[in-house]
Amino acid sequence: MYTSAYCTYCRRAKRLLERKQVDYEEVRLDEDAEKRKELVERLNWRTVPMIFVNEQFIGGYDDLSALERSGELDRMLGQSNS
Repeated sequence: MYTSAYCTYCRRAKRLLERKQVDYEEVRLDEDAEKRKELVERLNWRTVPMIFVNEQFIGGYDDLSALERSGELDRMLGQSNS
């Protein structure tokens, strides 16, 4: 997950994943301008968080939350619905 320090949606995404006990890697784009530029050009996505699940770009927090509500996130993570 690509984030920045003062991003409310980044904090929400991290909390959602932590509640699900999902390990994630965080890369702070506010500390790496070149990486941010590269991702914006590659994904045509300008905001953070930029979230990947199993190396597949899924979007931002709203997209992650929608996947969670639909149950699709569990499937993507290989988790059973509890």
